[in-house]
Amino acid sequence: MKKEEIYEEYGDFIFRYLVTLTKDSEAAEELTQETFYQAIKSIDNFRPDGKAKFSTWLCSIAKNMWLQEVNRQKKKQQLLGSLKGENSVSHTLEEEYFRNEDKIHFFKLAHQLDEVKREILYLRLLGDLSFKEIGSIFGETENWARVTFYRAKQQIRKGDRTDESSRF
Repeated sequence: MKKEEIYEEYGDFIFRYLVTLTKDSEAAEELTQETFYQAIKSIDNFRPDGKAKFSTWLCSIAKNMWLQEVNRQKKKQQLLGSLKGENSVSHTLEEEYFRNEDKIHFFKLAHQLDEVKREILYLRLLGDLSFKEIGSIFGETENWARVTFYRAKQQIRKGDRTDESSRF
């Protein structure tokens, strides 16, 4: 496939995917452009192995572009809050510490999942995608995405109980 044809074939799909993540068509349009720019730059890195689809590879680039933008926006908000002298955090340092520890613990458990389960977990929880949309990204059914997500949650819960007993 020629580089010029990639956008024509996948542009609308990636744009709709990013709209579901951003809930903002203007932001999705900008991220779509950045996604294809990054994809063209690194197209030689795509290695189809029979399982990986080109659309899945593009979605992972799009998701990374979106996550980078979310992080940029968070840092910008924190900087603006500190410049205004406002304490945008209304909870104590102790609460923040435990909240951060919970996040770290969750991501450690999620990291132990296989790649597909981890990706589905992230798309559902962070990307707020429906099971139908997740199934479509993987070329599977809505039910497959739902069952795989459920199994990932069960695996995390099981790992959490194991970690709880080893903490004390």
